Amino acid sequence: MTSHRIYDWTPQAVVFDCDGTLVDTERHWEQARDIVLSGYGVVPDAEFAESSKGLHYTECGALMARLADRPDAVGDMTEQLLASFRELVAQRPVPVVGAQDLVRNLGRIAPLAVASNCPVDVVEFCLESVGLRPHFRHIVVPGTDVLPKPRPDAYAEAARRLGAERGDTLAVEDSVNGLKAAVGAGLRVIGVGRQPSKEGLALADLWVDTLADPELVAWAKSRPGAATGSGQPLVPKQSGSAESGTEALP
Repeated sequence: MTSHRIYDWTPQAVVFDCDGTLVDTERHWEQARDIVLSGYGVVPDAEFAESSKGLHYTECGALMARLADRPDAVGDMTEQLLASFRELVAQRPVPVVGAQDLVRNLGRIAPLAVASNCPVDVVEFCLESVGLRPHFRHIVVPGTDVLPKPRPDAYAEAARRLGAERGDTLAVEDSVNGLKAAVGAGLRVIGVGRQPSKEGLALADLWVDTLADPELVAWAKSRPGAATGSGQPLVPKQSGSAESGTEALP
């Protein structure tokens, strides 16, 4: 890791992952995967849990079908996975610890976007539920012109929509697949989570256990315009809907 690439720097734009980074919904994906696999008599191990984290749900469906040795069931398992997740996430998601304050502080110094592998309506619902939607100018999700993580497309597109060079843009991620996407796009990356893998640590410029990490909080507050009471969030007043691979707001 090269933490000085974060703490000695001020980003011109910031792109956040959603599941597990801003909103505590990664557990819902885990539960949904377990529910689907149990129907095929499969109990996933830790290796599967790590490799599936952060994958687009269609690719996760294919991974589950391979694990269950049911190549004929890819479509059914994918549909069951998304349906189970939607049912679980509808129980009102909660913000990840420290996410709201970090978003507010960084939103005073740079425009913000979300890059997610989730369907756009799920991202919108989750962000609205925890009061974060107004802070983000754009939501970028996989679509015709944007391949899912771990490809770099979503992060590259988000930086472009924010009008920033990729090397001047910060990504905040919790999964190896997301980290690979951000690094592949040329962004600097903060990884977050209490049990990082060796690969995750190697990919991230900085790793924190939580977004409430005191040093991270102090850095965000020390950026010009980020202190409480100074500056205004850099988001448009109006709101709008997001589409796959496109900007969320005009």
